[in-house]
Amino acid sequence: MYSVKDRIILVTGANRGIGKSIVEEFLRVGARKVYAAARKLESLDALIKAYGERIVPLQIDLNNPDSITAAAKKAADVEVVINNAGIANVANPLATNAITALQEEMEINVYGLIRMAQAFAPVLKKNGGGAIVQLNSIASIKTFADFTTYSASKAAAYSITQGLRDSLKEQGTRVVSVHPGPISTDMANGLGIGEIAEPAELVPQAVIAALEADEFHAFPDTMAKKVEASYKSFAKNIVEANLMEA
Repeated sequence: MYSVKDRIILVTGANRGIGKSIVEEFLRVGARKVYAAARKLESLDALIKAYGERIVPLQIDLNNPDSITAAAKKAADVEVVINNAGIANVANPLATNAITALQEEMEINVYGLIRMAQAFAPVLKKNGGGAIVQLNSIASIKTFADFTTYSASKAAAYSITQGLRDSLKEQGTRVVSVHPGPISTDMANGLGIGEIAEPAELVPQAVIAALEADEFHAFPDTMAKKVEASYKSFAKNIVEANLMEA
């Protein structure tokens, strides 16, 4: 069992929504320190005021590789990296902005994940292995037409997350792929799905449970669990299986 108690955590997109909820829940269950990362440091003031020295603010922009490299040097003692930051655009495949929307989402949701993994994998190895947690989405498994470009970027991120699971196994780093459905955040409200969204704290609770159980997938909420019920067998027998074995 991998306990987060007394661990040192890093959370991207920590200033609001799911990221803020992750910070607060991990501190509640006993994390020793949280590097709270955001593009604008001043957006972290409320967390610092609430939790004092247990919060260490970090500037990370997933679109800026230099900020990630610098953060990895500052957070040299981190044990669990939670890559929560991401963006979502509204664009179906026929929308005039579809390609622009997808390019933007790929830059943050996919290339940002790769940048984070490359920068922090050596840090986690030095600190005993630890874990990388990637916030994907049920949209990485099921495409929703009005969010096609977002779904495509999250499907790519899910693919990268699977690759990280196998690539980091040798150094003892756990990898968790988190697949929320609609979660009550500013992003959900902006996308017009706020009415069906569920509380943000379900996400960190699912992450903690997955780490403790050494599970690769985490499905936090009602809609996510509906997906899990149908997907679980495929996930275990295909996604998590070693198909290269004779």
